[in-house]
Amino acid sequence: MLSPNSGIDSAFIQAVRRNCDISDARDNGIYSLCSLILKLRGFYKWEQGLEPWDEPETAVVLDWIEQKENYWETLTEAEYQPLVSTGRSLNPFAVTKINNRLTGSGLIYGAGYGRSLKAIFFLAELREERSESDCRILILGREIARELASPFAMHQDNVIIIRREPLRFFFWDQIQEIRSASRIALRQALVLSGVKVEATVDRQSLRDKLDGIVDREIPTFIHHEIGELRETGLVSEHLQQLIAAFPASPIELVARGVKDALADTHPEGMLGYILGARAESSLGFYAGFLDGMRQLLLPEINPAFERFLGQRDWQEMERARVSSRAANLQRAEIFREAAESLRTQPPDQVKSRIEREILVPLGL
Repeated sequence: MLSPNSGIDSAFIQAVRRNCDISDARDNGIYSLCSLILKLRGFYKWEQGLEPWDEPETAVVLDWIEQKENYWETLTEAEYQPLVSTGRSLNPFAVTKINNRLTGSGLIYGAGYGRSLKAIFFLAELREERSESDCRILILGREIARELASPFAMHQDNVIIIRREPLRFFFWDQIQEIRSASRIALRQALVLSGVKVEATVDRQSLRDKLDGIVDREIPTFIHHEIGELRETGLVSEHLQQLIAAFPASPIELVARGVKDALADTHPEGMLGYILGARAESSLGFYAGFLDGMRQLLLPEINPAFERFLGQRDWQEMERARVSSRAANLQRAEIFREAAESLRTQPPDQVKSRIEREILVPLGL
């Protein structure tokens, strides 16, 4: 990956990349083996400048993974590097100060913490800037530096960031791995998006339509972030307290899932936006991509969508949104009380309550 002709010192870019590597070396263990392999496969494609549909030789990727893991072993004790810009050394998490130094370069820098408090760093080209609901929105294009997690949507200080490159890979991979439970929903979304679908998805047709699909669906991901910003049911402070007490545990996964479910079902969130706009293809993608924890926490959505296909009753979908939201607001209240009780109660006692009132009823 060559640096763009932006006037940014190559040492700055290399420092960002090294911090990405240190994050991966420290925290790649948060992923299951299957998830790690999938993330490394996507990372290899990014590093080699490949498209989502390019499939390299398995042996080549496995050799690259071995080299990457050997390199990580040399970084496990390394500290994150400060970033030097215009002669000033800055903490790598000082996002606002660093981006002020990048003004005019056409690049946007990001840093923060994701799942299990894994550090996230990236540097990407700014593709578009817009505003909505009093939020500044940055759509990023080609990525110069990234780490394994690479979340494609996030917000910091009322700024919403959409990373288009990881989003393209997300759509391609999700559609290629259609589960039987999501086949009807994704088929509907793809047909409405102009993709040829017979017994299987026509790969060439999907390649031709992929960028149009991604650009058309970006507003829905923006509204997930708006939903998070507006949501008060489970605030970040309480979530961080729970993660700190129970890192990489089912409690963290469910708490994060509840926060996401509330963001989606907020009136200004992803599902609220889709239903308000009556965006049928977006609704198909939403139902088709609903799996894992989100499906467990939003069990009303897919049955309602199946009935929707026969009746096109948007009010029934709205009722499913409201019902799903109410159930997750109840879970959020339990999490809120649990987070606050960590100040005075032993973690094991708090954990027992969460297991009894949330995890067990969910079958976890």
